[in-house]
Amino acid sequence: MDNETKREIIMENYTHPLNRKRMDGCGYYKVNTNNASCIDNIDIYVKFENDLIKDITFEGEACAISISATSVMINNLIGKTKEEALEFIKEFEQMTEGKTYNSELLKDANAYNDIYKQGNRKTCATLPFRGLQKAILENK
Repeated sequence: MDNETKREIIMENYTHPLNRKRMDGCGYYKVNTNNASCIDNIDIYVKFENDLIKDITFEGEACAISISATSVMINNLIGKTKEEALEFIKEFEQMTEGKTYNSELLKDANAYNDIYKQGNRKTCATLPFRGLQKAILENK
């Protein structure tokens, strides 16, 4: 993926994020994820149906990387099983650490493949994934 395509994915998902809305109640599980060293503070709402992720929404304040990564995560993980989502999260973390990862699985999340070069931005990109992982593990 070239740098221009990466930039377009990040900016599109930042300016027009998917499912940015509060979903209290209605069977949604809420988890907060934040970065103590900046303004990133996101509430993630997940609706599970048995082992399936039926819906994910979010609300909060965060930088362009966190907001766009949340939107990309949502786009890739709605409709997946919990295990598929955990595998996706594992591969995303591998990528953001500069390790070998499954680029085919990550699709447009590959836009963040150079984030490991900027340690302070790695936390921004992984923030929503850590929140979703927590929600999944607490609802196993």
